[in-house]
Amino acid sequence: MSSGLLPLLGLLLGASVASGLRLYATVAVIGFLGRSGTLALPPGLQILAHPWVILVATSLYLVEFLADKIPLVDSVWDLVHTFIRVPAAGLLAWAALADVPEHWRIIAALCCGGVALSAHGLKSSARAAINTSPEPVTNWLASLAEDGATALLLFLAVRHPLAASIAAALVVIAAILLVTWMARVVRRFFRRGRTAEPGAVVLQ
Repeated sequence: MSSGLLPLLGLLLGASVASGLRLYATVAVIGFLGRSGTLALPPGLQILAHPWVILVATSLYLVEFLADKIPLVDSVWDLVHTFIRVPAAGLLAWAALADVPEHWRIIAALCCGGVALSAHGLKSSARAAINTSPEPVTNWLASLAEDGATALLLFLAVRHPLAASIAAALVVIAAILLVTWMARVVRRFFRRGRTAEPGAVVLQ
């Protein structure tokens, strides 16, 4: 691939992490930057700069901004958006790389979808843990932190694509570590269940 694609790949990877947190904000910001001339969008993404796309994405973000700060509602929202954020990140990568060979487009779409899934999984897992507490303050703080992280990621994606790529790699590594830890916990749980006889008292 040409070295000229590297900034675009950094943009896509950073945007994929942001999409895993706030898809609608990501689309709205990229569209606005493209429309204002701040960001040169590739032909496949220029549709994001359409006023109606920006308006709808902004409206959906406002809904998400509120829903994401209500305990339990945020988890339901995340569950539903598992089937939206990940495909959308892959679709954005596919559209952005219209001028490259098909196999690279597929690889980029899969990678960006995987990055978005990693970010989404970390966010959803953290929210599920936070929702075990009845107080809403922690939920609000976590949501505001995600808003801030999305803004930072988009800034890096636009201005510092290499840093955005590194952030995407770190997110994927963190997600792999989380899945590995959860798998160990589940195995340990079932191992204890098999070794304990029915009706036996397990001493701690």
